[in-house]
Amino acid sequence: MADVAKANKNFSAICLRYFNPIGAHKSGEIGEDPLDIPNNLMPYIQRIAAGKLPLLSVFGTDYPTPDGTGVRDYIHVTDLARGHTAALEKQLRDKDVFLGWHAINLGTGNGTSVLQLVDAFERASGLKIEKKLVGRREGDVAQLLADPKKANEVLGWKAELTIEEMCRDSWAWVKKNPNGYND
Repeated sequence: MADVAKANKNFSAICLRYFNPIGAHKSGEIGEDPLDIPNNLMPYIQRIAAGKLPLLSVFGTDYPTPDGTGVRDYIHVTDLARGHTAALEKQLRDKDVFLGWHAINLGTGNGTSVLQLVDAFERASGLKIEKKLVGRREGDVAQLLADPKKANEVLGWKAELTIEEMCRDSWAWVKKNPNGYND
């Protein structure tokens, strides 16, 4: 898209870069249901909460972070949807002046460690998530956060929902759909 925008001066494209979307619709009717063993943290935690997986392997406890586990920037899927809407509205509203290719981060700018996310999910659900502390995975970084400044300045968008709300809505999805969409 960047090359198309360079070649055509009347073209506009926004590349939205997501930072770890989690959560579900607050109704519990729409959520994440990977077909296989999840590769991402929240759906893995959800499978443990539903009794489908036995425990969470926490990879790395010696990072230079508050509790030694990896820190990531999580964003609620509802905030992510609002980011998409803001980008589309920007394209429609300023279609003649907002030209070129634009990369925009959608995240909170705040970090949550693996253990902090597990703790928040446990508080939301009232369940204990079994975990095992293991060594680091090759290639993982200690911390990865979004810089959402451009999203706020260009799109007028800011993430609003908290880790607690992300976990609450994830748990609502699991409670209503313990077997995923197969129910």
